[in-house]
Amino acid sequence: MAMTQAVASKYTKPVLVAVNKTLSDDDGLGAMRSHPMFRTIRPEHVDHLVHQSRFLRLGHHQLLYRQDMPAHHFFFVISGRLRLYRLDSSGVDRTLDSIAPGDCFAEVMIYAEPARYACYAEALKSSEVLMIPIRAYRELLGRYPEYAQAALNHYAQRAVTRFHELEIMTVQNARDRVIRYLIDLLPDGEGQCDQGGEVELPLPKCLVASRLAMQPETFSRILADLKASGLVRVNRSRLFISDPRRLIEIGQ
Repeated sequence: MAMTQAVASKYTKPVLVAVNKTLSDDDGLGAMRSHPMFRTIRPEHVDHLVHQSRFLRLGHHQLLYRQDMPAHHFFFVISGRLRLYRLDSSGVDRTLDSIAPGDCFAEVMIYAEPARYACYAEALKSSEVLMIPIRAYRELLGRYPEYAQAALNHYAQRAVTRFHELEIMTVQNARDRVIRYLIDLLPDGEGQCDQGGEVELPLPKCLVASRLAMQPETFSRILADLKASGLVRVNRSRLFISDPRRLIEIGQ
């Protein structure tokens, strides 16, 4: 089975291929079962949902869906990493988020009317995702209303996270936006401030800059300043934050 995405020639991506494969716990089904969207669903019902889904393999920079395309599926990431982005009125893409293994995305489309994807989704490297039919999930919630509570809890947590991200983006000082972003990458965020920690940027530096609404040169300059101050050590995409508490203090 093959799918092609019709996009403007400037954004044309390779063909997306759906691979016929039975998903096992080793392939990511175990992680899917523990995700908040599926945690309370009985195993046989998860299996039925997976049976109606498709296992997709994407290559580097392959497009999964495009902005404003009718949405018939949401997705669970098994491996790799994807980027969500929108195009502004001038045609420049703005990074919204990066999606890692164990994450669901586009799940808000389950309740959207009309259901259209709000952004583009592309693979940043070779990735595998499960394409879950929205109709099948809605039918499951309709048949077993007790499952809807887990979905609502997940949406509530997502809303809290989005408000926090919006708070970061409203900070006018570019350096403070970078600091708050780096602190959030620590395993416990601001909770881990008594000892140093290593983090990995989930996106290339130019896309992190886009995510933080700044030019790549600005992001690189701020990292260089933090490095010169002894607050971070930088090794390509990996950063070691030597004193998180001090970093938080100068970012307030």
